[in-house]
Amino acid sequence: MTNKFPELDGVITYIQNRLDEPLELNMLAKYAGYSPYHFARIFKARMGLPPLYYVSSLRLHRAKELLLHTNLSIRDISLEIGQQSLGTFTSRFTEKVGVTPSLFRNSREIADNHLHSLKALESWYDLPILTSPVGTVEGSISFEVPFEGVILIGLFAKPIPEGLPPYGTLISSAARRFRFTGVKPGTYYLLATSVSWGMRAADFLVPQTTLRAKHKVPIVVGLDKSVPFQRVNMRVPHPDDPPILISLPLLMNNFLHINNQLSNR
Repeated sequence: MTNKFPELDGVITYIQNRLDEPLELNMLAKYAGYSPYHFARIFKARMGLPPLYYVSSLRLHRAKELLLHTNLSIRDISLEIGQQSLGTFTSRFTEKVGVTPSLFRNSREIADNHLHSLKALESWYDLPILTSPVGTVEGSISFEVPFEGVILIGLFAKPIPEGLPPYGTLISSAARRFRFTGVKPGTYYLLATSVSWGMRAADFLVPQTTLRAKHKVPIVVGLDKSVPFQRVNMRVPHPDDPPILISLPLLMNNFLHINNQLSNR
């Protein structure tokens, strides 16, 4: 876990081990030994997310696991993670993951095919031409451990990889450079994960061990200044990393579609 507010390590582990129980703010604050206001403030400073948002995200991640590894009905899974309304669960899952629960459950073969297609690509589309440093976010990628595969990197609205990022792409591990151009003014969180060429679909549909990166501070894009060059280090997961909710095969599919269009020009 991170070194920031290490006194929260216990409550983070408590949350992760009790997702099937009611987890209210007052109870979590009491467990941590703080007032609800102070607990919420330092939890967000540590995790980047409010406590109950983090709880909700972990429960959706748990739903992904149950969809992939059990025969429970979607209604039963929604109840398992404490969501009484099937409609609300389906809407939230689709918003955060990018596909419906039923499509996600049946996506193993599609995921395998996408990874094989990426590995077979003879050419990946080039970095866009840099016409102006304003509205551009670019950087390099390094690895904490040896890696060969594909990196999925994006600028997200929140410090958690959920929903389709406003700006995102895939990069071969051989390239190690990325660039987003035409980025609208705003505050973004640079997040990345990776899938090795030999990984099975089940292992990246519910990512647990994939290398990942999270920029320490948000990136602010303005109209009048360029964004500093970003250096992204792909590392092994930390126990307190937020879950990767967005469907990685969906990002792969979008990239393959764009790459195919550019290759046919």
